[in-house]
Amino acid sequence: MTNYMKTIYTFILFLLVSAFAEAQQKPIHLIIDADTANEVDDLFALVRAIDEPALHLLGITSAQFHTSPQATDNTVGESQAINEQIIKVMNRPEIKLPLGSNVPLASMTTPSPSEASKFIIEKAHEMKDNEKLDLVILGSCTNVASAILEDPSIISKIRVNYLGFWHTVKTNTYNKKEFNSRNDPFAVDVLLNTVDLEFNVMTATTSQHLVFKKKTIDKQLKGKGGIKDILVNRWDTYNRWWTKKDPKKKKWVMWDVALIEALINPEYATITPLQTPKENTKRTIGVYTDLDKKAMEKAFWKHLNKF
Repeated sequence: MTNYMKTIYTFILFLLVSAFAEAQQKPIHLIIDADTANEVDDLFALVRAIDEPALHLLGITSAQFHTSPQATDNTVGESQAINEQIIKVMNRPEIKLPLGSNVPLASMTTPSPSEASKFIIEKAHEMKDNEKLDLVILGSCTNVASAILEDPSIISKIRVNYLGFWHTVKTNTYNKKEFNSRNDPFAVDVLLNTVDLEFNVMTATTSQHLVFKKKTIDKQLKGKGGIKDILVNRWDTYNRWWTKKDPKKKKWVMWDVALIEALINPEYATITPLQTPKENTKRTIGVYTDLDKKAMEKAFWKHLNKF
C-alpha cells in the first residue's frame, strides 16, 4: 500500500470512528408513559431518567391503572399530579406533561385519544430520518397504542420499550395477567400485532430481581430534602396491597428502574430476540431475559448522589 493510500485509509477510518463515537454519545429522544400514582418504583424511575445525559427526556405522559383495588375514578389524574410535583421540585419545566387517557381501549381498533397520544404523534413526526423516538411504557399501554391507531404513519419513527408480562424463557410463554398488561389488554395486543413496530419488553420476571433495601434508601435519601425526601415519603406511606409479606417494607422491587437502567446502560441487561405470544401476529420482538442488578443499583445511586 502506497503512502497516499495509507493516508486515505487512515482518514476514512478516522471519519468512521468519529461518526460511531458521535452516535454513541447522542442522547436517546425519549417519552416516558407512567402510571406514577400506582406504586413506588415509578417515582424512582422518573427521577433516574431526569437529568441523565444519555437521555433527552421530551415528556412524561400520565397513564391509567383502573384495575388496582385502590383505584379511584381518576387514576390518570393522580399520576398527572405526581408527575407535576416531580418536575416542579426538580425544576425541569421544559419537560412536558401531557395528560393521558383515563380509560383503556374499547377495542383493538378504537383509540382512546388524549393529550398524551397527540403529544406522542407530534414528537414522532419531529424525528429525523435516521432517528427514532423511544417510548418507555411503565404502566398500561393505552396512550401509545392510541397514538398508533390514530396515526399509523408513526410506526417507523418509534421504538417501544415496555415493562410488562410474566415470561418463561425456556418455553417462551407469556402471562398477560401481569398488572400492567391487564390494565389494557386491547392496547397490549395492538403493540404485539403491529408488524413493523420495534418492540422491546422488560418482563416482570426479569425486572423483579432489581430490589432496593429500605436501609439503603434511608442512608442515601432520608432527611436530605427536595426530591430525595419525596422518594422516602412515597416508600413510607404507600399501602402495598398485593402482598402481606414484609409488612415493614424493608425491601421493594424496582421494576420500572430496571427498564430505565437498561436503556441508559444496555451492557447491564441481556435482550433476546423471541417470537410473540402464539395468539398474536407472528413476529420477533426483543425480550429482556437477564440483568446485572448490582451494576444497575450502583448506577442508580451514582446518579442520585449528584443531586
